[in-house]
Amino acid sequence: MGVYNYKEAFPDSNDVQLTAALAYGISPLANRDELDRRKGEMVYVGANPYFRLDNLKRSIPYLVPRAAVLLQDIGRSFLDSLYVKHVPLHQMIVTSATRTADDVEKLRGHNKNATENSCHLYGTTFDICYNRYVTVQPPQAPVRRAVQNDTLKWVLSEVLRDLRQQQRCYVKYEVKQGCFHITVR
Repeated sequence: MGVYNYKEAFPDSNDVQLTAALAYGISPLANRDELDRRKGEMVYVGANPYFRLDNLKRSIPYLVPRAAVLLQDIGRSFLDSLYVKHVPLHQMIVTSATRTADDVEKLRGHNKNATENSCHLYGTTFDICYNRYVTVQPPQAPVRRAVQNDTLKWVLSEVLRDLRQQQRCYVKYEVKQGCFHITVR
């Protein structure tokens, strides 16, 4: 069963996600220096075979353990779904993870979706873009057939819908940012 209306399927507002972020997250980091002192509270998510990290300019590749497991499960389920549907494998791209207060302040200057009390401050929230993917291509192998981003977005949205229905996450479909904004439950 496909997801036919992303806004209806993923309506979870910042207020709803913030409640979960406060329940499961860390106290916000003021700046990148504070991260060094508090790394033990989070998990590094930068090296993972199930997804790629974008160039994170305004966030850091760390999440609370509960959110790191969710992100890995999304990535693995996405690849499994592509395989079952006989769609060439692609990795999803994570465009944002945990933000410091300094990151949020800088981001608010040019991103209308960025709020002062962002869910990203708590290590519980990440963004996955739905309009770019990385083709899984073994070295020296023939070039794989092209897959439209809409097809990949549809498969990813099914995975997210299922996890949301299992009450593992909240999801907001962000049109202007081109991403699914996800907070662990």
